[in-house]
Amino acid sequence: MSKKSAGLLLYRETTEGVEVLLVHPGGPFWTKKDDGSWSIPKGELADDEEPLSAAKREFEEEKGIPPAGDFLPLEPLRQPSGKLVFAWALCSDFDPARLKSNMFSMEWPPKSGQQQQFPEVDRAAWFGVESARRKILKGQAPFLDQFLKKMQGAERDARSPRTPGGPRGAASHRCG
Repeated sequence: MSKKSAGLLLYRETTEGVEVLLVHPGGPFWTKKDDGSWSIPKGELADDEEPLSAAKREFEEEKGIPPAGDFLPLEPLRQPSGKLVFAWALCSDFDPARLKSNMFSMEWPPKSGQQQQFPEVDRAAWFGVESARRKILKGQAPFLDQFLKKMQGAERDARSPRTPGGPRGAASHRCG
């Protein structure tokens, strides 16, 4: 059975435009890698755990508070490794300096017989969408496209008169 993970694509609106939060993987393999190596904050699903519950749990573990707001579902993506990643966009501000990461242990240096501890993620940062396209893992880049498409649709809906039972408008997908 292939692995599954779930996470939140945090976004915020600034005077410069929309920014998204990405995290950089920890450990010696990723130390000198930058473009094409960042990810949305996510984690693996526990047995029988619902994807949104896992995304919320991971968020709370890394941020220290439960996520709140309107969760905008994105289509799951199959990664080159075979892992299936579920994601939701969520408007939320976060100070990257407050990131808390779980640790993992691995033999390092290779074949040394010594185990060392490394953080799962070593840093977080906000990026404009075009910068995020360069930073994010190739297999997760479609999340950015899905997010932008949904945001553009929400803006269109906000400009249209609301009809009963019709779209909720941009307020459901925009910050504030």
